[in-house]
This record gives sequence, C-alpha cells and structure tokens, in this order.
Amino acid sequence: MQTVGDVLKKFDPRRDHYISREFQAFGVHLAEKLEDLPRKSLYIKLAKTLPRPLLEQALRFVVDSHARNKGALFMWKLKQLGVIGRKPVKKS
Repeated sequence: MQTVGDVLKKFDPRRDHYISREFQAFGVHLAEKLEDLPRKSLYIKLAKTLPRPLLEQALRFVVDSHARNKGALFMWKLKQLGVIGRKPVKKS
C-alpha cells in the first residue's frame, strides 16, 4: 500500500490532472494492479464508495491468482464478500 507521500512524489500535474484526492489515487492503483486502465473511473468510484479493507482484501485475492481477467475476478470477489450486487428488497 502506498502512503500519501509516495503518491505525491510520483504526482505529475501535467499527466495526473484527474488525481486530486486520495481515493482517486487508490482507484488508479487498483486499475494498475488489475491491469484494467480503461476502467479506472470504475475503480475510482469503488474506492470512493466502498470500505477500503474489503477492496484491499479483494485485491490481494486477485493479485495472488493467475487469472487472465483480473478485473472480472475482482468484481466477483467483491460480490462474494457481499459488498456489491445486493438489490434492496421491496416491501409491499
């Protein structure tokens, strides 16, 4: 896990203009680790809205695997952890 200081050392305002908050840096970190940069906005949103320990747990699970599609496995693990995919039950 990178510290805020590490992120700021690598920060280039000409290239990284979309990173202004820590959750954005973590979302980009997720996209890089999952080798899924075209969907970095999805990971930024997940980093903003979901609990960090569960995201880190899912990331460790995926990094330890030899999956071809790491992004899909990451989303599956989040669903298995019960963080995403639940629909609210309508009461009549």
